[in-house]
Amino acid sequence: MAGRNKKELQGVTHLGNQKNDYRFEYDPSILESFPNKNPDQTQWVTFVCTEFTSLCPMTGQPDFAKIFINYIADKKMVESKAMKLYLFSFRNHGDFHEDCIQKICNDLVALLKPRYIEVIGEFTPRGGIAIYPFASAHNGKPEFKELHRNRLMGYAPGKYTMDLGRPY
Repeated sequence: MAGRNKKELQGVTHLGNQKNDYRFEYDPSILESFPNKNPDQTQWVTFVCTEFTSLCPMTGQPDFAKIFINYIADKKMVESKAMKLYLFSFRNHGDFHEDCIQKICNDLVALLKPRYIEVIGEFTPRGGIAIYPFASAHNGKPEFKELHRNRLMGYAPGKYTMDLGRPY
């Protein structure tokens, strides 16, 4: 299989750019994609962000989380540096945990139109309560509709994430 050519990399502007364009307000336009070279194959892609931050919309206090994004690509895949910059753009965004997770899921669905996607947040407890929201979507094809149903009905905190106590 040949490597990527320039045409396939059109629109990928963050990767290789020495100037990081950090946005301090939520900005989905940062997200970039590239063509999936294997659209006839089924593969899981997982992103783990261990340093996600957003703000409580009422108090302005920071909220911290680990974010897990699991998806099965169709024709497009998300570029990882753009994903990092996008997640950073939530830093000063005031929204509830559940809203942040649903927003991430919706933005990635709009960008990628994946076969299946799920976004899970494991937010650090505040006031003695931990919140672990789960958002997911599918492309409507029977096998991914069934996957969606099974993952949603079988969801429990920690089931589709990983123990991050081990070194990477």
